[in-house]
Amino acid sequence: MVTFLIGLAVLAAGGFWYGRVCEREFGPDDRPTPAVTLDDGVDYVPMNKWKNSLIELLNIAGIGPILGPIQGILFGPVAFLLIPVGCIFGGALHDYFTGMIAMREGGEQMPLLVRKYLGRGVYGIYNVFLGLLMLLVAALYIYTPGELLVTQVMRRPADADSPLIWIVFGVIFIYYVFATLVPIDKLIGKIYPIFGGVMLISTVGIFFGLFSSGYELQNLTWGGLLGSHSGGQPLVPAFFVTVACGLVSGFHSTQSTMLSRTVREEREGKTTFYNMMICEGAIAMVWAAAAMGLYNKGIDASVVGTPSVIGLVANDLLGPIGGLIAILGVIILPLTSGDTALRSARVMLADFLQIDQKPMKKRLMLTAATFLPVAAILVPTKLAGDGFNTLWRYFAWSNQTIALFAFSVVAVYLMVRGKNYLMAMCPGTFYAFVIFSYILNAHIGFNLPLSIAYVIAGALTVAYVTMTLACGHRMIRLYHADLIQCT
Repeated sequence: MVTFLIGLAVLAAGGFWYGRVCEREFGPDDRPTPAVTLDDGVDYVPMNKWKNSLIELLNIAGIGPILGPIQGILFGPVAFLLIPVGCIFGGALHDYFTGMIAMREGGEQMPLLVRKYLGRGVYGIYNVFLGLLMLLVAALYIYTPGELLVTQVMRRPADADSPLIWIVFGVIFIYYVFATLVPIDKLIGKIYPIFGGVMLISTVGIFFGLFSSGYELQNLTWGGLLGSHSGGQPLVPAFFVTVACGLVSGFHSTQSTMLSRTVREEREGKTTFYNMMICEGAIAMVWAAAAMGLYNKGIDASVVGTPSVIGLVANDLLGPIGGLIAILGVIILPLTSGDTALRSARVMLADFLQIDQKPMKKRLMLTAATFLPVAAILVPTKLAGDGFNTLWRYFAWSNQTIALFAFSVVAVYLMVRGKNYLMAMCPGTFYAFVIFSYILNAHIGFNLPLSIAYVIAGALTVAYVTMTLACGHRMIRLYHADLIQCT
């Protein structure tokens, strides 16, 4: 329990300190934001700070900061230190700077930021990975809340031959269509604060349940610094891909840039972007601790690390009624990430094709273009026996891959302005090694021996750093030649 509490203290104190460092480095000022200057009543809509903050938290806190730590805690109590450190210096920095840069660039979404700061060649590669990620997120966030609703709330089987699970999937799908089409302040801006309240209450209930139930949590020892996974998975890279959203998530950049269109003042950015990622880190810590405590009590080995642990934890710590509230809070998380993931996909596709989004007909056309591929992923995933686990692994890897592009954008942005670009370059370099070594070593990738994967990943990481620095120097030359505007 001591290591867990130390980790929470590090997260709170480190987040407070480094959040101010990031804010000082960016330098928010009094210039009008896109929400004010480009207000269109659909995607550019000024909203107050706390509403934006709750929306951002729910957008980024999908099932990742729960299911990831449930699997990641199998590496041992070292997770209680890696989660806060990664969140402070990686994830929260990533979310803050992408949101603020987008705000300075008129509310531009990540694809256009990548094109401006990294060039058209990288832009093409980014779009391939981004399209894959958004489809995987949407499919995963229909699958997971649907399964939880059927098995944990309705107490019915969720087998593929059960009509009920397909009906629930269909209802969630219809909600996503509606949420994707309507103006952001008409649905998301009104119901998300309510959802946020339920989610926070459930997380707080689980936290206090850790103490009232007497859950046993191991403390970190010197021998456990490198982790000790029962399945033999290496701490690097497996842990950092598995936990994903509690540490660094490329998906978050798509949500921060979307919210850049609703923030009224630049100085609200630290609360909206940086602090909400710190909150997500706290959610990850609580669920990692709850999973460790439950595992120590002894459960069926077949459900360890699976979504079933969510219901077992909730009911064990909070009883039937409190457990139901906690489960509903967990269900809300993927629902409120899935709908905004598809909304982001629509917005980015509209920006790419330069299609005005005021007419409902045009919004519906782009929405249909994003939903059909999601259905094509969801159905075979459910029909396959091990479809969920495969879907999760590809989602987690593509999610971290997208973060590399965002770290590069932030590094180049800071380089051009003569600021401390190493803030972004260091976590970007580390995650480059993580995602390269993972896909080279993993069974879903090239399945190479770990030692060989490390060597090749090292070479690819050097190439990543070289590419980022080259993009930065190119932008500096363009800036000094007055070919670009440095905002």
